[in-house]
Amino acid sequence: MRSLQDAFYNWLSIREVALARPDDQAASETAAIFYDILTNQFKVEAARVDKDAQKLTVYYRINGEEKQLQLPRNYVESMIDQMNKDPEKYK
Repeated sequence: MRSLQDAFYNWLSIREVALARPDDQAASETAAIFYDILTNQFKVEAARVDKDAQKLTVYYRINGEEKQLQLPRNYVESMIDQMNKDPEKYK
C-alpha cells in the first residue's frame, strides 16, 4: 500500500460492505486484512470512525500522536452503492 490515505480508503470501503452485509465472510476477512495493513505497515494504534451526512472522519494514533483523516462519504460508500445497484453481480 503506497499511502496511509489509500490504506484507510480501502479499509473503510470494504468495512462499509462488511457492515451492510454481515453474512459476507469475504468482506469481513478483507476488511481485517486492510486493518492489519494499517496496524502493521503504517503503525496505526487505534482507529475510530465517525460518520455524518457528508464525510467519514477517522480518528487514530500513530506513535501516541492523535491524528484524523476525513474522506467524502460518497467516495467511501461507492463500493457498497455499486453492489446495491447490481446485486446479481455481487452474490
